[in-house]
Amino acid sequence: MRRAGSLTLAALCLALAGSAIALGQSARVEQGGKAFIDSGCYGCHMVGRLGTSIGPDLTRVGAKYPREYLDRWLRDPLLQRPTAHMPKLELTEDQVRALAAYLSSLQ
Repeated sequence: MRRAGSLTLAALCLALAGSAIALGQSARVEQGGKAFIDSGCYGCHMVGRLGTSIGPDLTRVGAKYPREYLDRWLRDPLLQRPTAHMPKLELTEDQVRALAAYLSSLQ
């Protein structure tokens, strides 16, 4: 009986932790969407109907690249692809993570 109670408690803790992670991820995606606007990314990229088409359309970029790749790209595009036209941006680590979360959510 005691073991069943422990397993139930452990399952509840895991469920709550998963919910907290999902809420944290949702907030990070929202921050990334704001950073997309605040950093002027829309000046070169489209997301849906927002932006200009100077650079690649990012509307479904999350379906094409994993978040880890987007993290690396945002830190230094030229390191990922030396022929890239995107300059290295002055982003904080938190901005990089938020933007990568936002971009990876674009499916």
